[in-house]
Amino acid sequence: MARGDIMLSVRDLTVAYGHIKAVKGIDFDVHEGELVALLGANGAGKSSTLRAISGLVRFGGRIDFEGAGLRGVPADRLVGRGIVQVPEGRGIFGNLTVMENLKLATWARKDKTAIAGDYERVFALFPRIRERRDQRGGLLSGGEQQMLAVARALMSRGRLLLLDEPSMGLSPRLVKEIFVVLRDINRAGTTVLLVEQNANMALQIASRGYVLETGQIVLSGTGRELIEHPQLKATYLGG
Repeated sequence: MARGDIMLSVRDLTVAYGHIKAVKGIDFDVHEGELVALLGANGAGKSSTLRAISGLVRFGGRIDFEGAGLRGVPADRLVGRGIVQVPEGRGIFGNLTVMENLKLATWARKDKTAIAGDYERVFALFPRIRERRDQRGGLLSGGEQQMLAVARALMSRGRLLLLDEPSMGLSPRLVKEIFVVLRDINRAGTTVLLVEQNANMALQIASRGYVLETGQIVLSGTGRELIEHPQLKATYLGG
């Protein structure tokens, strides 16, 4: 796949929980090499969209990844296809050490000789994780757990990284650190789909963004266009 080609295509996506429609027929694309932000308040449908892509909820419409449909593909097989997710709440194993958490992410990899180099890559991105490699995940701070969750996703060598609210519960200083690393990860070649309430931080690093309200896309554009959009500034950026 050439850089710039459509990697992820979402068409007429619907997600419902009983009689409640969380996502109401949205369309969007993520191109190879982009960092795309899905923005919106709580209940807008952002996380439901991500859960549909990652095979965690049933959906209507169509989701294609690198030209192949994802309907019916079990969530555990998506990693083998190149889709990895950092869930809301991080989802690390608190009773395992940092190194054990990272090692778990490599179980499906066939390129075993490259794994050592990838440990060095994530330790370079997250020096604090290197310092705590033998510490149990449950003893890390919230920011360190988020770093470990992102590092673990990178160890699987996914081509599309899905992130669900990475700034949640973190101090402003740690949020800034996390977003700098996400920008660097994207610049190094990983395509990123970022679900985030912190519109200001997300749009500073995003190639493009989509704004959801009550399950529908109400705005879209480049990161620069959206950060200057009067409606977005008034609603999400405090302008």
